[in-house]
Formats: sequence, C-alpha cells, structure tokens
Amino acid sequence: MEDRVIVFDTTLRDGEQSPGATLNLPEKLEIARQLARLGVDVIEAGFAIASPGDYEAVSRIAADVGQLEHAPVIASLARCNKADIDRAWGAVQSARRNRIHTFLATSDIHLQHKLRISRNDCIEQVGEFVSYARSLCADVEFSPEDAGRSDPEFLYQVLSVAVAAGATTLNIPDTVGYRTPEEYGELIAGIIRNVSSIREKGVIVSVHCHDDLGLATANTLAGIRAGARQAEVTINGIGERAGNTSLEEVVMALRTRPQFYNGADTRIDATQLVRTSKMVSAMTSIVVQPNKAIVGANAFAHEAGIHQDGMLKNAATYEIMRPESVGWNSTNLVLGKHSGRAALSDRLKQMGYDLTREELDKAFQRFKELCDKKKVVTDADLEALLADQLERLNEVYQLDHINVTTGTGNTPVASVRLIDDKGEPREDAALGNGPINAICNCINRITRVDAKLSEFHVHAVTEGIDAIANVTVRIEMTAEDGRKYIFSGRSADTDTVVATGRAYLAAVNKGLSRGGRGQAVDAPRAATV
Repeated sequence: MEDRVIVFDTTLRDGEQSPGATLNLPEKLEIARQLARLGVDVIEAGFAIASPGDYEAVSRIAADVGQLEHAPVIASLARCNKADIDRAWGAVQSARRNRIHTFLATSDIHLQHKLRISRNDCIEQVGEFVSYARSLCADVEFSPEDAGRSDPEFLYQVLSVAVAAGATTLNIPDTVGYRTPEEYGELIAGIIRNVSSIREKGVIVSVHCHDDLGLATANTLAGIRAGARQAEVTINGIGERAGNTSLEEVVMALRTRPQFYNGADTRIDATQLVRTSKMVSAMTSIVVQPNKAIVGANAFAHEAGIHQDGMLKNAATYEIMRPESVGWNSTNLVLGKHSGRAALSDRLKQMGYDLTREELDKAFQRFKELCDKKKVVTDADLEALLADQLERLNEVYQLDHINVTTGTGNTPVASVRLIDDKGEPREDAALGNGPINAICNCINRITRVDAKLSEFHVHAVTEGIDAIANVTVRIEMTAEDGRKYIFSGRSADTDTVVATGRAYLAAVNKGLSRGGRGQAVDAPRAATV
C-alpha cells in the first residue's frame, strides 16, 4: 500500500453537482460499470438522503456494480447526523465492500456563519457520529469540510477525535480551491506529523481538491507527494463551480513522472481513460474542451511544422506518453447494414455498455435506421446513439414530427408535433428570430413551460457530409416558486434540426419529470465537500 494511491471517484456525486449535469438512473449505472472497468477503487455513488432518486441510484449501484467479482468499494456521502448516516448505510449495505463517507465543516467561517456551532460542538459531533457510522460499517471516511481554510491546530484535534471514533480514512478537502500546492502539501504533511494515531492505526489520508484557481491537480499531486494515499477525483474534472481534480490527469502524472512521487501509482487501466471520458461527456452533456489534458481532442494533435518534423523522426520529441496508452487510436471496428445483432452487441460490450435485451433491441433498431443513412457506422456514431437512447428514457413528451421553414427575407417558423405520456398528439407552430429559437418557442408552447435556451452546442461526431450531428443544450426553466433551475439535454441525428428539437425536448422533459426541482441557478447543492 505504501506505493499505491487509492482512486476515489466522485463523478456520480460531486461531479453531478455541475449545473445541468443531472443523470438518470440508467446513465448512472452505465457510468458506474465503466468506472469499475476502468479500475477505480472507490465509487462515491451519491448523496443518499438528497432525494428518493439519489437513494435508489446508490442502492442499485451497490446491488449491481458492488456485486462484481472485483467490485470497487461503493460509498455514499452523509452529513454528521443520524438520519443521513442511516440513509447512507441503507443504500450501500448490499455491496460486497461498502463505505460511509461523513463530513462536518471545521473552518471558523463555516462554523460561525453556516452551522452556527462552536469548536467544542464540532468536536463532540464528529466523535458521536463517526462512532455511530462505524457501528454500522467497518469502512468509514471522515472529511472536515473546508479543511483548506481551517486552523491547522484545531484540525489536528478534530482528526484525532475522528480516528479515535473509528474513521479508517481521513479526507482533507480544499473545498473552495483556496490553497496553493506548497500550502496544501504542507497541510497534508503537518496532519501526518501531528496526528499520531494516523500511523498507529494505519489510517489512510486522502486529498480532495477543487479547481477554483486552476490548481486542483497540482494540489492533489502535492498532497500525494506529502504522503496522502487516496485521491478523490472526477472524470474530466467535472464538478460544481470550476470543477474537481481530474482523474485522468492525476493517474497519468503519477505514471509519467514516478520519480517525483516515490513510485506511487494507481491500479487504473489507462487504456480505458478516453472511453470513460467520452461516456461521461455524452451523458452529462458537458463537452470536453479540445485542449483538455489527456482526453481532449487536441491532446495528441501536432500542427506546427517543426513539431510534425520531430514527430516523424521520433514521437518522443513532442509526446511524453503514447496516445494508445490512454485509449486513443484503439481499434475502431466498422459496422454496416449487413452487420447483425450479435456483432452490434459484442461491440457495445467492448465499448463499456452492458444492455438488457430490450435496450439492445432499441439500439439495434436505431442502428439499422442509421445504416440506411450512412455507409459505415463507427464507434463514435454508436456512442452518440447510445447516449441519445439513454437520454430519452422516461420521457414526458416524445418528438413525433418537426419542420422548420427559414431563409433570407423570411421569418423562421417551426411546426412541431409531440406525443404526451397518454399517447395523445399535441402540435403547434411558432415564430422565432432564427430556426433554433422557433423550435424552442414551439416546444415551450406545447409543453406550457417557461424555459429559455442558455447554451447550444452542435458538432459532427465523425467526418463527412453524412456525419451524425451531436447537439447538447442547457436551459433555464422557471418553476412555480419563481426560481430558475438548470437542465441539460442532448441528442444525435444525421439531421441537425431533428437533433436540436430532441435535445431541447430532453431538457424540458427533465424539468417536467422533476417538477422543476433541478439545480437552482442561485443556490448550490446542500452537500459539498
């Protein structure tokens, strides 16, 4: 264990707190299965008490992914109170290996202004509720929220109490991304030096950093160098505000520069990184920036002439890792209209999708429809189709027909027909200042929602005039309480207009199915570490 860093993935909990990134249950299950395939050690599957949907998702992941032969630990977040801890334990207890992750703020600003308790109250609550969590579960993680701005001497006291109460992992979150690498590394080193029970009881010290100053990965690596042996990360670095530490960056930094981290490494299968990144990006509707390290489209692209010359002579001149080592340029099996169900099923399993018979039937039908429009179907096309299929589960309205008329000198007009959840058709037409605006206005009229398109992205999945258009949108929907909530949607189709209508409708459906209870524009989630 001295040389191994435990990878604690919180994509499904902290990552889902990205505005508009709310995932449905089938999407969470697919991502959890892929995280297990990637080789993460711990999956924080959610915050079980947040809602019935969160509880169900954590429970299903524990019962499904948590029962695999080499299953990762399945964890749920809980505040330091009995109701939260009971709910977390109820959700994860079916997993082969489970963990309760409980937290309480320790910075004076949080104690005084958020919790309104004293330092002594904080210490008492930590001792009481870590002990209670340990009475239920053998694996308990404690996090002092906003540790990055906490008084170190007080932090040592709190952590000592947590260990005495039974904590097996101490996670040190830089909740607001405030620390520099030098400061954060010293904070971790100071904790290891001054909390003697860490060494005596073999407690793991963990790091959890946010990217508000763009230092999350640097801080995490500084913490590992100082002796931490668990890193809390998300795929693509997603998370609330500026995001969390990126899993792929930490994994490849340790693997590429081992001499700086005493040979510390993870058990991650790096060849799965790109595949996992694409899946999370598609399902959360959060596009990965092209210049993103490791998994961005330009990460291994070389345009400058001098770079290209060097690459042709020896790839090591401008590449510190091979693209194949992180999953780029892997075999791309081409399917076509003569490919059968078995070939499609096999390829989807290789790509990380474990579909039920019913899901495979739907995927095969859409695959055949696509084959009529394209000569060959690539992995990228299949990723887009599967993401679109998962997005359209539990629809309140289904898109039946869409038509847009636009052109120079004409006012754009869209006509749309939807099928409601009772099977009844509903149609209308609307004008707009452009074709996209006309589509959105028409869907708003039919569904009777107050929604506004805030982000719109479209890109071709593959090259060529027959490429699938992958459209992602983000909307602000006004609920009955007058507050605005963020929802995202996505769709893929060879017709950009159809993809746009479906993506916008998917976001509206999310708002309707949650009764407007998405992430409020003006308020963070209740739980953050």
